Parts: sequence; structure tokens; C-alpha cells
Amino acid sequence: MTQRLHLVFGGELVTPSENTFKNVDDLHIVGIFPNYDAAYDAWKNEAQRTVDNAHMRYFIAHLHRLRDEATPASSTEELG
Repeated sequence: MTQRLHLVFGGELVTPSENTFKNVDDLHIVGIFPNYDAAYDAWKNEAQRTVDNAHMRYFIAHLHRLRDEATPASSTEELG
């Protein structure tokens, strides 16, 4: 079975109508999860915990989509 990692993170936005963080240094990294269902549960928990703050948003990033082993690496990626 393919592992599909997901990152859950959030923070305070400059304005609720845009996805621009007020201070990137203050991002809350909830964690990395092995599947979408676990990430969704963590996201939902944090979103419900901060529901009274309209500027606070949490997101799920699909880490598995950032790196596809079947796609050749870029020249800069091969250096590191």
C-alpha cells in the first residue's frame, strides 16, 4: 500500500477572506499523518477548538503530492 502523508497546520490570518498568515513564525504545526482520514480528524479537532477566532485557519497539505517518485528530480533537487 502506498503511503500518503498529510501535514496539518494552521495560524492566524491577516484577514479571514484571504489565506495570508499574519505571522509565519507563529504557525501551529499539528503534525504529519499517515493518511487523509487521520489528518482530517486532527484538522477538525483544531478547527473546532479555534472556532471562536474568525482569523484562525487550519489546513491539510497533501505531502505525498509534492514528491512523485515516478517524476524525474529537478537539477537542484539532485544536488541536495
